[in-house]
Amino acid sequence: MTGLDYDAIGRSYTATRAAEPALEAAIWRALGDARTVLNVGAGAGAYEPPDRAVVAVEPSEVMIAQRPPGAAPVVRAVAEDLPFADASFDAVMAVLSDHHWTDRARGLRELRRGARDRVVLVNADPGEADRFWLTREYVPAVFDIVPEPYRVPGAWERELRAVLGDLALVPIPIPHDCRDGFYGAFWRRPATYLDARVRAGVSIFAQLPADHVERGLERLHADLASGRWAREHRDLLALGEAHLGYYAAIAA
Repeated sequence: MTGLDYDAIGRSYTATRAAEPALEAAIWRALGDARTVLNVGAGAGAYEPPDRAVVAVEPSEVMIAQRPPGAAPVVRAVAEDLPFADASFDAVMAVLSDHHWTDRARGLRELRRGARDRVVLVNADPGEADRFWLTREYVPAVFDIVPEPYRVPGAWERELRAVLGDLALVPIPIPHDCRDGFYGAFWRRPATYLDARVRAGVSIFAQLPADHVERGLERLHADLASGRWAREHRDLLALGEAHLGYYAAIAA
């Protein structure tokens, strides 16, 4: 799950991706009292706190072009080679981006090197991929693109601790009406995954075999039409939020 070219797949990113308030609040709490923040893999600028001095790092020109007016200054660079001196920022954050790095351990070391006080990393634990019905039942090839070392629950956390040191791992439940259209966002709105425009903003779909995705979505469409999905997932329809394995890892 690494090395995707956002210059190729990110052209309509902001059409379906906006900051989710619940996730935003979790990230800003995790930053503590940091006044200077480096946002690595910053994309179009979601989740950058407006009340702090932020510098963004993003390798894709297409993503940089979608940053709104007044967004934090951005440097074109990659996580594995940050162009800053040691301890240049109070905090370094990376949100839903470390699964795209070509060398995750090196990227983590760079985050730790650049931070005076803390590192805040937000993503899903790949070892908990089976929490999500879409993966289990319709696109199980997601399991195949998870690198072997991370398929075991807890392996991702162990790597984070090995590189970043002691950390708090805080679960982030995903609200049923999540505004940020990442992979797990529509867990209670299954028909949304049938929308090609929505899938275009979810990098996982670009990594899966197209015929596998098509077959899975055909089954989902049929199950929605027949009412099978609603019958088998009636428990989800009563939930306001769900834990799908997303966490804020805070190394202070």
